[in-house]
Formats: sequence, structure tokens, C-alpha cells
Amino acid sequence: MEDNLFSGIGNGTQIDNKSLQTVQKSFMQVQDILDQNRLLINEINQNHESKIPDNLTRNVGFIRELNNNVRRVVDLYADLSTNFTTRSMDASSEGESSRILRSTGKGNQKRIRFG
Repeated sequence: MEDNLFSGIGNGTQIDNKSLQTVQKSFMQVQDILDQNRLLINEINQNHESKIPDNLTRNVGFIRELNNNVRRVVDLYADLSTNFTTRSMDASSEGESSRILRSTGKGNQKRIRFG
């Protein structure tokens, strides 16, 4: 099933194992962070409901940790997006270059760059 999970993007481009492993690793990291956040939110809610001053004071640290975790999740997704955009553009450029080479029969054509 994993082989079919990311078998193609857009126009049928295959995703290599390294990319798949990167995605899986990132999603596992995100899930771990979200699980931590669930525990933090439960602790924050319990402390808030208790109205005990020490517990309310501890919530400040928990909320900071929660905010940092959210930033980490955003960074992980941003890194994934950047990696896939870069790989997609590289693959697109390579595909365009090979089409030029085949159509003209010349190997010294300039590479077309997008972006």
C-alpha cells in the first residue's frame, strides 16, 4: 500500500523512496507534536478549571510550549512544501531539457529555467 500512497503527482511523476521517507518522517514528527499538544491542552484545561494560583502560573509555561510546538509543525510543513516545490521544478526543468535535446538533436542547448 505504501508504494501506491504517493505513486504520482500531477501529471503522473513518480516519487522516489527518499522523498517518500522524508514525507513519512515529517508526518510522524507532526503527529508526535500534535499528540504532545493534546496532552498540554488537557493539562492547561485542568489547571484552568482548578483555579489554583500555582496551576494557573504553570499554564504560562505550558502555553509557551504549545505555541512553540505549533511553530514547529508549521516549519515542518513549510519544509515539506519547499522540498516538493524544488524537486518538482528540478524535474520539470530536466524534462524540458530532455525534450529540447530530443527535438533538436543538439546537446549544447541552454537549459530553460523557470521562476
